[in-house]
Amino acid sequence: MKYIVCEEPGKFLLKEKEAPVRKENEALLRVKKVGICGTDLHAYSGNQAFFTYPRILGHELASEIVEIGENERGLKAGDNVVVMPYVSCGKCIACRNGKTNCCTNISVLGVHSDGGMQEYITVRQDLLLPANELSDDQMAIVEPLAIGAHAIRRANVQKGETVVVVGCGPIGIGMVKLAQIAGATVIVLDVNDDRLKYTKEEIGADYVINVSNNPVEKIAEITNGDMATAVFDATGFKGALEVGPDYMAHGGRYVLVGLSKGDLTFAHPKIHAKETTIMCSRNATTEDFEHVISVLDQFPTSSFITHNVPFTEMIENFDSWTKPATGVIKATVDFI
Repeated sequence: MKYIVCEEPGKFLLKEKEAPVRKENEALLRVKKVGICGTDLHAYSGNQAFFTYPRILGHELASEIVEIGENERGLKAGDNVVVMPYVSCGKCIACRNGKTNCCTNISVLGVHSDGGMQEYITVRQDLLLPANELSDDQMAIVEPLAIGAHAIRRANVQKGETVVVVGCGPIGIGMVKLAQIAGATVIVLDVNDDRLKYTKEEIGADYVINVSNNPVEKIAEITNGDMATAVFDATGFKGALEVGPDYMAHGGRYVLVGLSKGDLTFAHPKIHAKETTIMCSRNATTEDFEHVISVLDQFPTSSFITHNVPFTEMIENFDSWTKPATGVIKATVDFI
């Protein structure tokens, strides 16, 4: 079978190897489509933490079962499935408490182990979710949307709340729609006017603000001085992360979805005065994946996926996807 491997930063190779053979508790999958995410872009650029090369990237997968044994979900050969790429141990304190998304020994496909940029892959049966009702495009975006769904659920967003989402990347855009589905009014912040326009016109954000345009004042105006009861950072940018509490109401929640490598600094009196709840949101659980699958018909998949190429053309196009000027929101690669 053919596969694409990132040999080192800035270098992909298209190669061939024998197709894998599944173990008893695994399924053999035919990869149909792979979504490209920020992790892949950072790995290619050489600035992904705890990353080793060579590595087969890809953890946003649309796939079809080729072989599978008996399983609790009744999955069979020919079924389309979404892959949960977070391989948890099932034994640690997090797993025992149902938080498999932050397993102490977690291994993520395409990051800690080889992922889906290959024609066939074997995956543990319990990491597969039935998706026969979804298109290949829809299957390929479930995982990034599930990350947003986990953040929304973790913050316990309620109908009637006003929330702020900072960052109009794929994760942030997903959170906007999922927060609206939960019944919230959503204010979106970004530096990119094109992304803000997309989020307003295609996703339906209630308000969009360029962060260069006095966002604290604008949010205060929109909320009659109350500010947002929940603020979500989807940038992972230190500067943005540190000012997020300024957008938050007294008694509110601040949710860090984006990941920064370094230390963050907050003025303690400011966050203490608001009795701020600061929480991190990492990965997603089965519940989040299932929720996304159930509401995916409300999401504009066709406009969200802006770039798509066959795998034989991925290497020559990948570098352009790292550049905002190309207008990429979500790129995908076809393996069939």
